[in-house]
Amino acid sequence: MTATLVKETSSPPPATLPPRARSLRRRGRIIALLFVLPALLLLGALVVYPVLFSVGRSFFDASGAEFVGGENYSEMFRDPATLKAVRNSAIWVVVAPALLTGLGLILAVLVEKVRWATAFKLLLFMPMAVSFLAAGIIFRLAYDEDPDKGVLNAAAVSVHDAFTGTSAYPTARARDGQGLTKEADGSYRTSASTGEAVTLGLVGVPPKELPAGAEPAHPAAARQAAPGDLSGVVWLDFTPGGGGEEGKVDRRESGLPEITVEAVRDGRTAATTTTASDGSFRFTGLDRGAYELRLPASNFAAPYEGISWLGPVLVTPAIIGAYLWIWTGFAMVLIGAGLATLPRDALEAARMDGANEWQIFRRITVPLLAPVLTVVFVTLVINVMKVFDLVYIIAPGPVQEDATVLATQMWLVSFGGGNNQGLGSALGVLLLLLVVPAMVFNLRRFRRSQR
Repeated sequence: MTATLVKETSSPPPATLPPRARSLRRRGRIIALLFVLPALLLLGALVVYPVLFSVGRSFFDASGAEFVGGENYSEMFRDPATLKAVRNSAIWVVVAPALLTGLGLILAVLVEKVRWATAFKLLLFMPMAVSFLAAGIIFRLAYDEDPDKGVLNAAAVSVHDAFTGTSAYPTARARDGQGLTKEADGSYRTSASTGEAVTLGLVGVPPKELPAGAEPAHPAAARQAAPGDLSGVVWLDFTPGGGGEEGKVDRRESGLPEITVEAVRDGRTAATTTTASDGSFRFTGLDRGAYELRLPASNFAAPYEGISWLGPVLVTPAIIGAYLWIWTGFAMVLIGAGLATLPRDALEAARMDGANEWQIFRRITVPLLAPVLTVVFVTLVINVMKVFDLVYIIAPGPVQEDATVLATQMWLVSFGGGNNQGLGSALGVLLLLLVVPAMVFNLRRFRRSQR
């Protein structure tokens, strides 16, 4: 009985395939290998060989003739430029993917409520069709410090001037020895008394840049001050075509309108006025006695030139802004695809239970989208670590080092003047080591999602 039971429960021996079937299987494997072989050759030539060569090259000096061991790796962390590149790369990894994922999520949720959702998505996704080279040139121009060229500074200057105004005479100055004394803050002052008419001559203003409506100053300068008043004229002490006398108002010399004049006594401003179209001004109702006439520095303030977007402080955030412009559409589309697969019954049930839209977004939409958000975030982290084009194109030469990241530093060290391919290879290996964990994490998530 026992023997019979053992015989029944033992597994049958594996069936042996007939020779023809074995031949067909072997033939199928050979055909599959032939189809895969071109891809394997390309992978080996374009990925495996460069990686292995870079690893080996990183252990040699700049010429490649002398083995230096780990010297390039230690030099890498002693070089201030490389340390700055590591810091900037860390800023990119922390800021750009988080902002892009957040913007993509917000836009994907909002677009669902827009009537023309498809057109809106198309507009946001269009920058993905622009190459990084073209995008870099676009933003290099947009960030230009000259308001006549850079659109961002043109907008900043317009807003600034709308609220604070601007000086019409940034280049004006007083002649030496003509009675006007310049203060440390850029203002000018002179002494005067009530019942007196004073002439305040300025130079340095090109006649063609005078405000429209400026009139000759001579008639105003010829008038006498009324008793108890303090009056005068501010004029351009320059005769077009030559001639005239310094310090005296010539008949062809123009007044300077819209200049602020202050009457100061005992350190306090007693009265303030503005010059007329012929440059004349008049203070009435002042207490009799001596005053100090002051032309405030605001009359001569340099015009607001905007923000130095590509200066050492803002260059990295400015380049990240260009990166956001390109990749926001990508994040929105991917998250929007995940949003379309969410169970609508769960959202409707939450609304029926009295949950508002913010509660639904925070407690249902975001948790259900967590896998998609993670994939988008990790994919952007990998992409950010390799960013090169935007940094190299947008950052001007003087601040290139302030904006450099590992990819640009690797190129600069190897080919951009450093000519040290040993150190450049070490930087490449470091960049590979930083990217690989994110790639492995992404691949594992893909496999888990397929299961």
